[in-house]
Amino acid sequence: MSAMLIRVSQLSYVYNTGTPLAIEALRGINLEIAQGEYVALVGHNGSGKSTLAKCLNGLLRPTAGEVWVNGLATHDPSALPEIRATVGLVLQHPDNQFVATEVEEEVAFGPENLGLPWAELRRRVDWALRETDLEALRGRDPRTLSAGQKARLAIAGILAMRPACLVLDEATAMLDPLSRQEVLALVRRLHGEGLTVVTITHRMEEVVWADRLVVLERGQVVLEGPPRQVLAQAELLEGLGLGLPPAAAVAQGLRRRGLPLAQALLTGEELAGALAVMRKESSVRRGLAAADGDGSALSAPAIGSSPRALRTDG
Repeated sequence: MSAMLIRVSQLSYVYNTGTPLAIEALRGINLEIAQGEYVALVGHNGSGKSTLAKCLNGLLRPTAGEVWVNGLATHDPSALPEIRATVGLVLQHPDNQFVATEVEEEVAFGPENLGLPWAELRRRVDWALRETDLEALRGRDPRTLSAGQKARLAIAGILAMRPACLVLDEATAMLDPLSRQEVLALVRRLHGEGLTVVTITHRMEEVVWADRLVVLERGQVVLEGPPRQVLAQAELLEGLGLGLPPAAAVAQGLRRRGLPLAQALLTGEELAGALAVMRKESSVRRGLAAADGDGSALSAPAIGSSPRALRTDG
C-alpha cells in the first residue's frame, strides 16, 4: 500500500471571513491522496475546486480543519517552504506565474530559491526542459511562447523543484486540442514515472486516466471513486451539472437504441473495440442464420448499417 502524501481533515475555507461578503468555498472536506496516485477533481463553477487546489500546497490556509503534507501542517508558517516544494501548483494562466525573461531562467527560479549548488541547479533545469520538450526554446522570452508551450513551461518550473506531487488547476482550459493532448500526454508520462498527480478540470474526457475521481458540489465531496464507477452514475452527474466523456456519452446513446454495450466504456478506443466485437458477432449470427435458411433479424440494431447509429440524441 502506498504511503499517504496528503491528508485533508474537515477542511473549510471562507473568503472575506468576518465580513458581510463572506463566502464559504469549502465545507468539511475530508480527502486522502497516496504517493503515486492520480486524482481528478471535478465540479461546476463555484464548487470549490480551485480553492481546494490552493489549500493543498498552503497557498491558502484553512479557515477550519487541517491539511497535512508528508506530516507537515499547512497552518504552520515554518513548514510552508517544504510543503510548497513537495506539492507544486500549476495555475490556469501560466503568465501569472512567470517572473523571468528567458525560459531557462524561469525554470531555474524555483530550485535556485532552494539554495541548490550550481551543478545540481543546472542538472535540474536541463532535465526539466528535456521532460517538457522545451530544450530548443531555452533562450526565448516566456511571453512569446504559444499557449501550449507556456503550459509546459509552467510545469517545467515546478518539475525542476522535484516535487512529490503536481497539482494542475485547469491547466489545459485555455489550450487548443493539440496542445491539450500534448500536456495531457506529458502529465500521464510523469505519473507513470512515479509522480503524484492531482488535476482539477471541467473537461470530463480528461478524468478517464485518473485512478480516482472526486466530485465537488457547493464545497463538499459528493461522489468519489474509480472513474468507471463514478461515471456510471450518469443521471446523478447530470443533476450536478456534469456530463460524460464524449465516448461514454456516445455509448449511452447507443444503449438507448438497444445496443447491449457495457456501462464501463470511457474512451474512444474502448468504444471502437466494443463495436468491432459486436459487428463481428453480428456477421457470424447472420451467416449462421443464412446457412440454416432462417431469415430472422437481430434483436439489436445492426452495427455499421447507418451513420445515424452514432447519434446520441433521442
